[in-house]
Amino acid sequence: MRLRNVKNKEEILNASPFLVKNPKDYCGKWSSYFGNDNPIYIEIGMGKGQFIRENARRYPDINFIGIEKYDSVVARCLPRIDADLDNLAIVRMDALEIDQVFSHEVSRIYLNFSDPWPKVRHHLRRLSSKVFLEKYSSIFQGDYDIWMRTDNADLFCYSLMSFSEAFYVLKDLTFDLHKNAPDDLITTEYEDKFSSKGLPIYSVRAVKVSKTVNK
Repeated sequence: MRLRNVKNKEEILNASPFLVKNPKDYCGKWSSYFGNDNPIYIEIGMGKGQFIRENARRYPDINFIGIEKYDSVVARCLPRIDADLDNLAIVRMDALEIDQVFSHEVSRIYLNFSDPWPKVRHHLRRLSSKVFLEKYSSIFQGDYDIWMRTDNADLFCYSLMSFSEAFYVLKDLTFDLHKNAPDDLITTEYEDKFSSKGLPIYSVRAVKVSKTVNK
């Protein structure tokens, strides 16, 4: 993916109160960052942030954290956040470090239009691979709950198998989310682009009952 540079990128990143500069310092204590014990939902690979921003606006009793690897993408997201949203944080990081930033405190993970990594030798880089599912097991608080959307059929089938092999239960599975989508469905920028072209959106919720009680 080719990313265009953003003018005044560093200034935007340094000035925004929504960008958490030291996310690893909050590992295991994100409730202290938000100042409450509300559930924490994260989106890994938030893009320009349309999905996570709208969720934070609609659901003030849930804390949302958007995660993105690329500076230029984060810089496009930050100016679009409403100044009065106090239940939203943005973290700039590589998803491979997810278990260094969260510890038994996340209630839901969103994987929206993740990089499909089409080459076989790169499959373990997929956010639904066993490598990442193992990492997620240490960040969930209580039951595991992953919501996934993609336009990539190969990634979707791979993910269904990966979830199943890790003993997740598949719910709300659809190969055409927008066929009977509710009017209040919150979408991503990519999703709007793909669905406007008539392309199907694949979606699933993967749930797994936790075997341990996290303190």
